[in-house]
Amino acid sequence: MYAARMARVRANGIEIDYGEHGPAGGRPLVLLRGITTQRIAWPDVLLDDLAARGFRVLTPDNRDAGLTTAFDEAGPADVDAAFARVARGEPVDAPYTLEDMALDVVGLLDALGIAASHVAGMSMGGMIAQVLAARHPERTLSLCSIMSSSGRPGLPGPTPEAAEALIARPRSHAREDVVEHNLRSNRAFEGSRHRADPAWHRALFEASYDRSYRPDGFGRQALAVLASGSRVELLTTIRVPTLVVHGSEDALIPLEAGRDTAKHVPGAELLVVPGMGHQVVPSNSPVLAEALDAHARRVEEGAGR
Repeated sequence: MYAARMARVRANGIEIDYGEHGPAGGRPLVLLRGITTQRIAWPDVLLDDLAARGFRVLTPDNRDAGLTTAFDEAGPADVDAAFARVARGEPVDAPYTLEDMALDVVGLLDALGIAASHVAGMSMGGMIAQVLAARHPERTLSLCSIMSSSGRPGLPGPTPEAAEALIARPRSHAREDVVEHNLRSNRAFEGSRHRADPAWHRALFEASYDRSYRPDGFGRQALAVLASGSRVELLTTIRVPTLVVHGSEDALIPLEAGRDTAKHVPGAELLVVPGMGHQVVPSNSPVLAEALDAHARRVEEGAGR
């Protein structure tokens, strides 16, 4: 088993905190998290499995999350006002965009001397990965968009329970209030077949709070997503091999959004995971590791690597 390595680099004008798992000379794979979540949320069983398959797994904190640079000088975001602008068809101003976040990944690869990498992202991380593959194909060996979306207007939205869980806030910023709030909200994102022991989630939420509690980062990351609008036209330009993975029971970003993503990326494959919600947890980690490995191997064998 490979010990995790942690480091920080300066790239694209910010400090990026990242973890690294697997052989230093292994197959590079960048994993990108969703909105406001930290890199430590990737299950150890997933990272260990990928490392054992020969991947050099890089897990950066996105900007405004974890220990990567915060944008507190931009102030709290008015997400309600941003949604209202979207509803009126008006542009949304944001302190940074998904394009900037994709450039963070390019900067990380530059800092580590990696010419190109497999890239996978979940939820917002999938959106960042889509932008990276479209704008920087020379740096992207393959794309895997997990429980994400094309952003096309008219797609089904979250269930009322999932929407409420996403925007709800804890009673206070005290550690126990935040942890209990996250445990309650988390139930709205579970699938029937892929759930985690509540003790696993409690340990994760406690560790996340102790490592970096940044409640305002959520709003600014949400603005980045809203400001990007529909990525349909961008998706049609992607030429790197693409796999779209989505759970059949995703209450936050419904399966139709995954189908729509796969429909617009030329040659994309779609993998629907029965009973999976909007979570990467130990129980669905083997499915994801196998899918990522098989997808990467098809690309590598096709390239004669």
